[in-house]
Amino acid sequence: MEYRQITEDYAVSGQIAAEDVGAIKAAGFKSVICNRPDEEQPGQPSHDAIKAAVEAAGLAFRYIPVVSGQMTVENVEDQAEALDELEAPVLAFCRSGARCTNLYALVQERKRG
Repeated sequence: MEYRQITEDYAVSGQIAAEDVGAIKAAGFKSVICNRPDEEQPGQPSHDAIKAAVEAAGLAFRYIPVVSGQMTVENVEDQAEALDELEAPVLAFCRSGARCTNLYALVQERKRG
């Protein structure tokens, strides 16, 4: 599984599978955020399947679906709240990692005012 480190406490990746959770835990992540809506692409794992694997491994999970090209203020607020509440480091995933990266940038911009 590949991921891109954005900060010391936040990294992003493309779609993960339940089988990736062991590697995620071994990499030191404490929490996982899914920013990909279910059924965005045929055959992708559901967030419930990922959540079950993540929680079984003792990690925290949050589902904040963001429709590609349609990010909302609510998405940014939900992501900011999750980042405040979840134990770091956090791995966020979507289809490619781009939405997670853009969402993080907007959260940081919001914090700066």
